[in-house]
Amino acid sequence: MRTYNLGIDIGSTTMKVALLDDAHRLLFRDYRRHNADVLNTARKILHALGERVGECALQIVVTGSVGMGFAERLGLTFTQEVVASVRTIRTLYPNVRTFIDMGGEDSKMIFFEDGKIPDIRMNGSCAGGTGAFIDQTASLMGVTTAELNSLAEQSTTIYPIASRCGVFSKTDIQNLIARNVSKADIAASVFHAVATQVIGSLARGMDIRPKLFYCGGPFAFLPELSKAFLRLLHLDESDCIIPDDAQIIPAIGCALQTGEEGKTVALSDLQKQIEEPERIEADYSARLPQLFANEEEYSAWLKRKQTHAVPRAEVTDTDYFLGVDSGSTTTKIVLLNTEGALVYSDYQRNHGDSFRTFTDALQRMKQTVGDVRIAASCATGYGESLLQTAFSLDYGVVETMAHFMGARALNPNLSFVLDIGGQDMKAIWVDNGTIRRIEINEACSSGCGSFVETFANQLGYTVEDFAHKACFAAHPCDLGTRCTVFMNSKVKQAMREGAQVEDIAAGFSYSVVKNCLYKVLKLKSVADLGSSIVVQGGTMRNHSVVRALERMTGTDLTFSDIPELMGAYGAALYAMKQTTATV
Repeated sequence: MRTYNLGIDIGSTTMKVALLDDAHRLLFRDYRRHNADVLNTARKILHALGERVGECALQIVVTGSVGMGFAERLGLTFTQEVVASVRTIRTLYPNVRTFIDMGGEDSKMIFFEDGKIPDIRMNGSCAGGTGAFIDQTASLMGVTTAELNSLAEQSTTIYPIASRCGVFSKTDIQNLIARNVSKADIAASVFHAVATQVIGSLARGMDIRPKLFYCGGPFAFLPELSKAFLRLLHLDESDCIIPDDAQIIPAIGCALQTGEEGKTVALSDLQKQIEEPERIEADYSARLPQLFANEEEYSAWLKRKQTHAVPRAEVTDTDYFLGVDSGSTTTKIVLLNTEGALVYSDYQRNHGDSFRTFTDALQRMKQTVGDVRIAASCATGYGESLLQTAFSLDYGVVETMAHFMGARALNPNLSFVLDIGGQDMKAIWVDNGTIRRIEINEACSSGCGSFVETFANQLGYTVEDFAHKACFAAHPCDLGTRCTVFMNSKVKQAMREGAQVEDIAAGFSYSVVKNCLYKVLKLKSVADLGSSIVVQGGTMRNHSVVRALERMTGTDLTFSDIPELMGAYGAALYAMKQTTATV
């Protein structure tokens, strides 16, 4: 039976394998997302490997942030990722002097000098110079990463974009979009920002000398990214190496290391181990309370909440009041009749163009309800001034006041309003119907909807599916109060310990609330919120977040059936109030 060398690299989002013979020839490779289902992904890859080479003996070494738990479970040899990468360079590319690696969540630089130990630099708490940052900015622009690369090819100008984290970059990108900067220039500016971040944070006084070696999925699939590095370093393509297998370099390094350290196992035996892996008894002592025991409890809870639904009405021959909430990523409109009942609503992503999005929304509204009489209109949100000026809207109102008015319409006796959107949050304390205190998030988005959305997508789920799974998790993970960067390591640990996806999803719902209350708002006690809490914002469509807040505060929360529209609803109520007051 032939013996081959198998390297396995399991990162936070992908699994990579490389099969080498003794002459270091690459016989088989695979690269695919595991979506938190590592064992099933391994089954598929090993099946494909068996079809390629047949039954064989495998000398195996494993690496990667999730690879450690996989190796422990199956009794395989584990090595550090940087050690594996160094082995690849030393063995196959001895003329390389600077190694630049970019993964989904981390980045590394290794400096090689003859006769010296390689100098290894890695990113710490910042994910600015990583593939996740590129994914987030591409999503913000409404394009795929491949489309982002194609756009960058057409660029003529580079603009400054903060690459420290997605929070700051979103602000810069939105400003560029508002200034009508081309998507091509924005795309190239994103790559420039990533290159600047990696070089600035990792080089730290070391000379980046050719030949450069690029490693990692972003370099493998985004040629414009490598060009951004070359421009900053004043080098040309002859000074760098981008191998065909840039995304599997650590896996190749593991395969090169197997002769010294790898455990030998027959392919068929490994497949059996993965089919029936040794069970790891999970420690549930540190888990959080269930959100809902079952579907029946959830249905009864949801039925109680529907008592706060916004009243609806059909179109009649009367006056109407229009409210628009033009946010950084979405535009919401609400049309109310003279009784304050909802006649029409619309919710759309801006894709960087709030003007056109609102124009299209008005056209859809006219097609649906006809040419109704709008007695007054009001704008709020990020694009308030733009839309009020461009469309001659009657009023503008600050977001917090719009959200407060919407919440008060649901619950006149409210003590606290919490609005959580995709990137921002607003907290309003109320005494006797009067606003006493307002807090908004600034640099941290860890308690916002994008926090959940990022990880749901990363694990291969829609936000809706992720939230539904969370509602019925038996043992929600305690992921703590962490920003997105640090949360990655906590999730990896939970995955290594055998946590189910639904337990991780429920843990995120708790963490959104914890981050919001304690990390962003810095509350000392939930008693500070009072006993009459209204929650709103698109994130509150995720009922697991609402329920987690109830569990933590011990209160029966009020939320409407249109939580994502409450800013626009409040703006329409403001327009109605101002019109009534002037009559």
